Amino acid sequence: MEMDYVFMTDSDSDLPYHLKEEYDIPVVYMPYALDGKEYFDDLGQTLDHKSYFDAMRNGANPVTSALNEAAYLDYFEPILQSGKDLLFVAFSSKLSCTLQAANTAREKLLKKYPDRKITIVDTLSISGPMALLVLKAHEMYRAGKPMEEVAAWLEANKLRSRAYFTVDDLKYLKRGGRISGAAAAVGTMLDLKPIIIEASDGTLQPGEKIRGRKKALAYIVDAMMQDEPDPAESPILILNADAREDAERVKANIESKLPGANIMIEHVGPVIGAHAGPGTVALCFIGKTIRNP
Repeated sequence: MEMDYVFMTDSDSDLPYHLKEEYDIPVVYMPYALDGKEYFDDLGQTLDHKSYFDAMRNGANPVTSALNEAAYLDYFEPILQSGKDLLFVAFSSKLSCTLQAANTAREKLLKKYPDRKITIVDTLSISGPMALLVLKAHEMYRAGKPMEEVAAWLEANKLRSRAYFTVDDLKYLKRGGRISGAAAAVGTMLDLKPIIIEASDGTLQPGEKIRGRKKALAYIVDAMMQDEPDPAESPILILNADAREDAERVKANIESKLPGANIMIEHVGPVIGAHAGPGTVALCFIGKTIRNP
């Protein structure tokens, strides 16, 4: 079915590349730098995830940055020139100033193309929870739903999508300023594994501190079950930063609690991975209720 608008998202969703290709979803690629060289997160098309996280283990310090207005103009304008409208599903405005640049580009383009429409949805999510929203909304798009209906569904349901992240090494949270050096030192000594959650305001917030890796992996599954996942509506997504064995352990635990659930294991991307570090595991799902504050 030929649609009168284009559905687009960005790579901070960590949308699996094979699904981007299968559904032909246009994606805005977000920048990062490694060892002084700039790259764009193309959802793993050209990235060797293991090599990337091994580089971090060996001391590399990747740096992320925001796209500017000019980049969004380059992505958006050809769509309007083709005579189509645009629905852009963006990662949380609370985690970067890049959405402000997208909105500025939108205003400029609407003046230039007054007959066109651009709708930007701030998902208040990043990484796996955002990917699940994208996949569900794109299902509606493929079914021929109008842009206004798809955008309204996203706005009404975006806070049902959530994640529990557990990191393996506290030094990456310390480096990003999320915890102090003293907290990282004490936490490492006590083998504490903090749980990071996506809060209802679109920020990433610290949750419980669990002692030991295995207990932390078990905790995120128990926390998900308390939040009442809805596997009939959406897959459960496990992301890992070169920690496949731990992701498989989480999957087996879920299967024991939710037999028959559709569970996907995919990669943490380089932008999210730059802040969380190797060994990160994220359990992402759409729940029956909205996120708690």
